[in-house]
Amino acid sequence: MSKERGKMELLKGTVLLLLVLAFFTGFSLKAPRGMKAMGALAGAATASFLVEAFQLYVGGDLLGIKFLGEVGASAGSMGGVAAAILVPLALGVSPVYAVLLGVVCGGMGIIPGFIAGYVMSFIIPKLEEKIPDGLDLIVIICLAAPLGRGIAQFVSPGVTFALQTIGDIIIAAQSASPYVMAFILGGVITVVATAPISSMALTAMLGLTGLPMAIGALAVMASSFMNFVFFDRMKFGDRSTTIAVAIEPLTQADIISANPIPVFTTNFIGGGIAGMIVNYFGLINNATGTATPIAGFAVMFGFNPAKEVLITAGLCAVAGIATGYVGSIIFKNYKIKTVAEIRG
Repeated sequence: MSKERGKMELLKGTVLLLLVLAFFTGFSLKAPRGMKAMGALAGAATASFLVEAFQLYVGGDLLGIKFLGEVGASAGSMGGVAAAILVPLALGVSPVYAVLLGVVCGGMGIIPGFIAGYVMSFIIPKLEEKIPDGLDLIVIICLAAPLGRGIAQFVSPGVTFALQTIGDIIIAAQSASPYVMAFILGGVITVVATAPISSMALTAMLGLTGLPMAIGALAVMASSFMNFVFFDRMKFGDRSTTIAVAIEPLTQADIISANPIPVFTTNFIGGGIAGMIVNYFGLINNATGTATPIAGFAVMFGFNPAKEVLITAGLCAVAGIATGYVGSIIFKNYKIKTVAEIRG
């Protein structure tokens, strides 16, 4: 690929990423009960991909415990099911019908499961209103189950295409410059880590390994320090909110989606700097999908000398703290939405 073509593909992929992030932000702010739905999606990603990262790649691959590897693999395959259950539950659908939607979305990705769960959360209550008591269960089984699965299957190709196109960022940036690639990749994965798309889901679907996966893992780890400082100084919420976002950004997806400009900008820059640091040291990570703060850092020891991992991770953490501090100064007068406003 020529450099000119590489730059064009990089631009296209970056624009698509921004459009995807803008969609989720707009959805959170404008869609009916969008905040609740996004919070449920974050919970689904935590319950599936975070369990996978810890149990499969740390317990199974790093520690060599087969049973833990099976636990992680099982959890990682259930992202769509978890989303299709938790979103309807959050929106007030009966637990039985929520689980019904989840089980029919088996094998689907987390975003298709989310969309199916969200749409059906408005259809099922309407069916319950129109159908006489006693017949509602049979009718919902006959209608809602195939409709929910059909919605997930319908949107799945588009979601896959979007993720693959975002993956072109990596290829294009590699053609341009290793450090450009590292900055873009570190920034993109860190931003995605704070969005409900999930950096774990993105890197798993793209099958990242080697240096790109190492950049993803340590850039997201650096974001823990960055977001702790940034959230604490910006006063998005109380101390529990700050600690939670440092441990796993997905748990605060609704807060982040309501404050996209300060959070995404700060995370992109901090993640990009961390990516360049990892690129300098040339670390690798062959455990795809481990773009998560704690598990991502832990698995690095399975592929690199411990001393190099500690030095690189330490520098990434320092860069994250500095970026979070500078970001809080830049956005100190920016009007934010707090936890009290969003969840109150």
